Amino acid sequence: MSAPIRLGTRRSELALTQSGHVADAITAASGRPVELVHITTAGDRSAAAISQLGGTGVFVSALRDALHAGTVDVAVHSYKDLPTAEDPGLVIAAIPPRQDPRDALVARDGLTLGELPAGATVGTGAPRRVAQLRALGLGLEVVPIRGNVDTRMGKVTSGELDAVVLARAGLARLGRLDAVTEVLDPLQVLPAPAQGALAVECRSDDEVTRALLAGLDDLGTRACVVAERSVLATLEAGCSAPVAAHAEIGEAEDGGDEIYLRASVTAIDGSDAVRGSTSGPATDAARLGRELAAELLDRGAAALVAASR
Repeated sequence: MSAPIRLGTRRSELALTQSGHVADAITAASGRPVELVHITTAGDRSAAAISQLGGTGVFVSALRDALHAGTVDVAVHSYKDLPTAEDPGLVIAAIPPRQDPRDALVARDGLTLGELPAGATVGTGAPRRVAQLRALGLGLEVVPIRGNVDTRMGKVTSGELDAVVLARAGLARLGRLDAVTEVLDPLQVLPAPAQGALAVECRSDDEVTRALLAGLDDLGTRACVVAERSVLATLEAGCSAPVAAHAEIGEAEDGGDEIYLRASVTAIDGSDAVRGSTSGPATDAARLGRELAAELLDRGAAALVAASR
């Protein structure tokens, strides 16, 4: 029997579930067994708010260190946690089909966002969500929270909070969709760049593993993620900045794939926002993201990103 492929993963239930899906896909495609290697990251060790953890990559660096050291062959990340700068010597060998990237509300008494009374407490760990929720002008009190999915939802069932906002993708992967009281329309709350997508990473010189992972790659998801993260990179904003981007694939008039991309940057207090959209061939995903970000910068996005720091 072939030696098992060592797959590095964080220890949270969500990370283990995501990594388990990837491991099963690798085994199904190749017949190779996969061994999950549990790795604790800096983000896992800290109880601080995401915005206070000191830059991007807090959930990623330890996994990448293990790849470089050769103690794991593959690492699975929530793509939205990755820094936009490439890591020399590593490659995102596969981006599997992503889950629905929208945000979801879990509220007491089955309430929707619009039904929550003014002054209701809504928990979230993401500056992007904080900014966009405040921008809606609903008079909600947005509270910073940390913890895994069940810990966050438990703050609602215990009565500590009226609601929490979470990524629908994580709830779907954990089988918790029955707790969702509303899936938020991107016109209200635009998702984070690459939300719902997984990044399957390996060493760039490991040709055998790269070839094995190539079969897991979804070209449509990759194009959308490239467009969204090009916005983030051009804005020079980290994964904890109040930047949102959402791309969808549609059919162009010539029959090819076309990307429809929207992006926004919102002041943390919700007092201001810059929004824009564009479309073009899916093969131009990176260019479309850069151009949309440049337009947002021309309209004042730089000041909003700087203020969030």
